[in-house]
Amino acid sequence: MANAFWYLARSAIARFFGSQQPPVLDEMSEFLKEARGIIHVGANKGQERHLYDALGLDVIWIEPIPAICKKLRKNVRFLPKQKVLEALLLDRSGESVVLHVANNGGASSSIFDFKLHKDIWPNVNFTHDVELVSTTLPVLLNESAIDLSLYNVLIIDTQGAELLILQGAKDILRAFDFIQAEAADFEAYAGGATRAQIDSFMNEAGFDLFRSRQFAKHKEGGAYFDLIYKRR
Repeated sequence: MANAFWYLARSAIARFFGSQQPPVLDEMSEFLKEARGIIHVGANKGQERHLYDALGLDVIWIEPIPAICKKLRKNVRFLPKQKVLEALLLDRSGESVVLHVANNGGASSSIFDFKLHKDIWPNVNFTHDVELVSTTLPVLLNESAIDLSLYNVLIIDTQGAELLILQGAKDILRAFDFIQAEAADFEAYAGGATRAQIDSFMNEAGFDLFRSRQFAKHKEGGAYFDLIYKRR
């Protein structure tokens, strides 16, 4: 997505001059015009918050790392339609899980160890671990009294755990019109899901690939992709 600072500046200018002009979306993010609300799993610091705000969307941010979650809450504190939930989502609830925290502001943190990821980003390392208790998306939404009907877009960026989260949410996936996930077609994280595995699961769940965009390439072949699926 486009640089968040641009959307912040654009939103501020629009409010100052009373303009209601919507933000400019690229080909990958055009589908957000059809969004009522977004559940964004793997929120990090909410880099897309100004875009979502400019589109007037209800947003649930889900982030597992306590220190990052604290920064996220600060970042969205003046955006009343955006809410933060602190949780580690997987395919099961109530299990103790070790999350490896990365040195790039937590962006590459994962429950999996690095594998071929370091061939692309050699300077990214894990600095420490945090032990967390897992939950699933349906359980979290129920416990947090979230009205799922307000949200028809699910975005997952969890460094190899995307498929586990989707499996844990299989009973509610058809509540979403669009689901976006990040995946590589090689083993970036040891044991993490590949694009082929996510494609297969989404097809069986009743979703077709709507858009894809490559954003990083491995030196021996294979690439990282942003993938958008649309409910059939």
